[in-house]
Amino acid sequence: MVRINNGRSNVANAAARAKTRRAGLIDSTRMRQLLQQGPDTIGISIGDMGYRNEIDLYAPRLSGADLIEAALNHNLDADLATVLGFCQGRLKGTVAVYVTRFSFQNAKTVLRAIHSGADIEIVAGQVLPEENASNSDWLDIVRNCDTLSDAVTAMSGTAWGHALARLEPDATLQEMEDMLDSAYYRDALDAVRGPDSPPLLERYIQVEIDHRNIINQFRGVRQGINGENRDAMMIGGGKISKAVLKTASLADSNEGVLEALCRAPSFDDNGFDDAIQASATSLDPVVTLLQEQRNSMMRRFSYLNPLSAFPVIHYIESKVLEVQNIRLLVRGKAAGLSDEVIEAHMNL
Repeated sequence: MVRINNGRSNVANAAARAKTRRAGLIDSTRMRQLLQQGPDTIGISIGDMGYRNEIDLYAPRLSGADLIEAALNHNLDADLATVLGFCQGRLKGTVAVYVTRFSFQNAKTVLRAIHSGADIEIVAGQVLPEENASNSDWLDIVRNCDTLSDAVTAMSGTAWGHALARLEPDATLQEMEDMLDSAYYRDALDAVRGPDSPPLLERYIQVEIDHRNIINQFRGVRQGINGENRDAMMIGGGKISKAVLKTASLADSNEGVLEALCRAPSFDDNGFDDAIQASATSLDPVVTLLQEQRNSMMRRFSYLNPLSAFPVIHYIESKVLEVQNIRLLVRGKAAGLSDEVIEAHMNL
């Protein structure tokens, strides 16, 4: 896990560059204009909005939603590297704590591919495209490992490898994914704590943990997971107490989970009644509500702390949201969903 060092930071310069980049992202008006377009023209439009190089890179062998998704992921990887590149000293370490989460996500993707026995050509062609140089090490693991145990060994020496090594050799895929989530947040909190660390970043990460736990509680009810197993899924380190989460794990309905969560002083229940009512077929309304809460918090922290890591992290959050929205849009179009349904699942 990245540790924050005390080298000299270039906060003012990096914050200014991040704000400029954020101003160039696709705003809600242009995103709704994309929503009115057909699947074939969306790729052309986003090419003119900053994704041209990646669209051209993948166009010879991919088309439609697959082309756009590969371009989006490649562009995001390159953007994260660029942002880290213009940060220095302590600031770079702070931002890296946030960016490291994407490596943990890639580790889960690799484990899923190996567990499912996915063909390496499919993985290299669509899941982790080999055109993206940052995928080369991940693809090597998929090529050279036949079992999850092999993958854990291949990841030794990395933060995710250290986390997986704590498990029993016969651990399930779900146990590995849960361990990776817990390890990332534990290490992230450790990295941002201390007398010289940004306290608001610790608070933001704790809110992220709470939101992950909230989603897992509602998902547990939907999937009929018993209380003991739901409680074991909870990630430590958030603001919501273990006692409240344990009570929520015993609830057998969405209303019961919400009632338990409302006992936590840090839980913001605004909008939850409507989100739960809209969650008959999908948890997306709850996920969107929580994401809106985090977006509002990050925006506020960024404005209140203009000379800090927050403007940089706010840009990264906004970029990730842009990618998520476009992905939802193109996948929704490909599935034949109406514009109204697609927009309801986007965060605009």
